[in-house]
Amino acid sequence: MKQFKRVFLIVMDSVGIGAAQDARQFNDIGADTLGHIAEKMGGLHMPNIAKLGLSHIREIKGIEKVDQPLGHYGKMQEASIGKDTMTGHWEIMGLNIEQPFRTFPDGFPPELIETLENKTGRKVIGNKPASGTGILDELGEHHYNTGDLIVYTSADSVLQIAAHEEVVPLEELYHICEIARDLTLNEKYMVGRVIARPFIGQPGSWVRTANRHDYALKPFGRTVMNELKDEGFSSIAIGKISDIYDGEGVTNTVRTKSNMDGMDKFLQSMDMEFTGLSFVNLVDFDANYGHRRDPIGYGKALEEFDARLPEVFERLQENDLLIITADHGNDPTHHGTDHTREYVPLLVYCTSQKQSTDLGIRQTFADIGATIAENFHVNMPQYGKSFLDKL
Repeated sequence: MKQFKRVFLIVMDSVGIGAAQDARQFNDIGADTLGHIAEKMGGLHMPNIAKLGLSHIREIKGIEKVDQPLGHYGKMQEASIGKDTMTGHWEIMGLNIEQPFRTFPDGFPPELIETLENKTGRKVIGNKPASGTGILDELGEHHYNTGDLIVYTSADSVLQIAAHEEVVPLEELYHICEIARDLTLNEKYMVGRVIARPFIGQPGSWVRTANRHDYALKPFGRTVMNELKDEGFSSIAIGKISDIYDGEGVTNTVRTKSNMDGMDKFLQSMDMEFTGLSFVNLVDFDANYGHRRDPIGYGKALEEFDARLPEVFERLQENDLLIITADHGNDPTHHGTDHTREYVPLLVYCTSQKQSTDLGIRQTFADIGATIAENFHVNMPQYGKSFLDKL
């Protein structure tokens, strides 16, 4: 069985490939992120991911079903109870989340908001589910004039705090989010992430900056990244990966500003000499297009990502393994603004492979973590079945 020196893992945030078998339990019957985007676009132009075998998982309009895929292909069912970023990513690295994080469809409890105000010395406005840009249009000017904190949530388990960088300096905003994180760690609230959402600009032209910072719960158990780090392997976290795992099992954190910046940083990691894992999350698909229900913008972002794949292929060495997947769905044609419970694609490629293999329907995202663990001979996760022997 071949052992790989470097594993490169790309999570296309929210790029689902059709409703999962348990979609009914999540009110997501008929969800199909990739399929519906392709229909709205009149067909997706993604020739490079087509070469890896995407339309062999299931046919997607516009994406050629090549005769001989370069990669191995399949799809994965989420085993955990949830459909959010943290649940999906934690499962990818070998966990199974049986207790879903709390969501707050009616806003956060008054006692939590009152405590936050007392500890920060600033009043809170908003406190409701909202779009990140819509809440700025509604409350940005009030905040700009008063310094009151804009607090909002979404269909995810998040407490988001938006503040203008000239009104609430970044260091103060980060400290406020640390206070909110401490207040929501207990089982009473169990908020998955507190997110700092700084912005700049003037009324009518607010712009969110790249200084976002996530304060996540620590994973509920040891992940494959912990095992890699403890055994002396590299575990490079690009984009919001370090935030998602609260730094657990991370040897090098690389911040990004966008999908394309994420790809730039990912490519830089491919030029490095290391043994271990390079792991990137491309968040724009989810944050900029899925939640905002913009299928055309989402489709264009997918095509932009595909156009960068030749740069990835060129840098792959003989002992490298490339894995492309997603963490959940977010169908931009579906009702509401929530994530969608979907299968996620699984594409795996190494330059030395002689033929492609249908990896089938994997029963948990943790199969990726198990494969990585087996490859580097570290402790196997409790969940997941390695597909290393099929590569």
